[in-house]
Amino acid sequence: MRILIVNTSEKTGGAAVAANRLKDALNNNGVKAKMLVRDKLTDDITVVSLGHEWRNQWNLLWERFCVYWNLNFSRNHLFEIDLANTGTDITRLREFKEADIIHLSWINQGMLSLKGIRKILDSGKPVVWTMHDIWPATGICHITLNCLRYQSACGNCRLLPNGGSTNDLSHRVLERKKRMLEGRNVMFVTCSKWLEKVARKSAILAGQQVRSIPNPIDTHVFHPADSKQARIKTGLPLNKKIILFASQRVTNVNKGISYLVEACHQLATKYPEMVDNTAVAILGGHAEDLREEFDFEVCELGYVNDTQQIVDVYNACDVFVLPSLSENLPNTIMEAMACGVPSIGFKVGGIPEMIDHRVNGYVAAERSADDLARGIRWILDEADYVALSEASVGKVLRCYSQRSVAMRYLEVYNEALAYKNFRL
Repeated sequence: MRILIVNTSEKTGGAAVAANRLKDALNNNGVKAKMLVRDKLTDDITVVSLGHEWRNQWNLLWERFCVYWNLNFSRNHLFEIDLANTGTDITRLREFKEADIIHLSWINQGMLSLKGIRKILDSGKPVVWTMHDIWPATGICHITLNCLRYQSACGNCRLLPNGGSTNDLSHRVLERKKRMLEGRNVMFVTCSKWLEKVARKSAILAGQQVRSIPNPIDTHVFHPADSKQARIKTGLPLNKKIILFASQRVTNVNKGISYLVEACHQLATKYPEMVDNTAVAILGGHAEDLREEFDFEVCELGYVNDTQQIVDVYNACDVFVLPSLSENLPNTIMEAMACGVPSIGFKVGGIPEMIDHRVNGYVAAERSADDLARGIRWILDEADYVALSEASVGKVLRCYSQRSVAMRYLEVYNEALAYKNFRL
């Protein structure tokens, strides 16, 4: 069986990381898989570039301009909206023709257009589409933040100037997506049970098959290691307990670092001794913008893309905190748990599926800095840390290992092939 996974980037972003890991998991378990990407960053022979860089850049710029125009030339929400009004026709590529299954992943920002996706669906090849966020099931947004309009017709969109209108851009794109899927079958896969439940209510996905399969992780790469040696390698302090926060752009409001700042302030006030024995490590870009916000020492690690260095950072830390306001199935929590680091997150999205409250981490009440502070204090100073760490690793080995995820996807591929052949 030959699988072609289509994703905008090879490495950049959570969806790219997840798609790459799935490709490796499949290849390591007897399935031939390749990735087709716009942004190829390595010499991996299982990753194929679209080529035609100038055309790809034009597609990206044209879509951004169209969004910019619809925002009345405001930069607010510029990169929170995707239209898929332009992209590359991949059906002519040799890799497409050789594939038995076309597996769409995150295909935004000028990679594929709705018209191009419809051409893929009309090619006769079975299509599986992994949803890394809610965009395939909404008009134009990747995060709904409790908006339910995608369940009927979108419109009156919070992202558009003055709250949009009944027949605004979000409504028009939603209708185009419905027409794209009309009379066609796609096997939609969500990375979390939460997103599966949300996606099933979409007006776009009515009549489509939706199920959930988590992202995989290579537990031979992400695993526990000596904490002291990891701190020496990463330059993190040897004499403090370390709280880790990670995000591609740490100032992204959705990642909720302001709640971590407030939680640390509460801890410093209530437990003054923590000021001297606790540090916050920040992995990601723009950490310098938050240097003065914390009561604890801040260790700025910057943006890191070397996998072994990332593993060392996890193993150097005592707790991983991700207070996101919306999440699907974050790779960062999975990585931390695989390294034996207990995690804390809000009760949103797929996070409660990953963190078993007070078993391998702490699930805090949504948007509650108070509860976040309680969770940090509990893990660092009150809980049986060894038991939490062992439970974290055990959860990953049971649920997110390469083999377990690859086998579940193989079932989906076989079902997609059988369904397509039956329909023919």
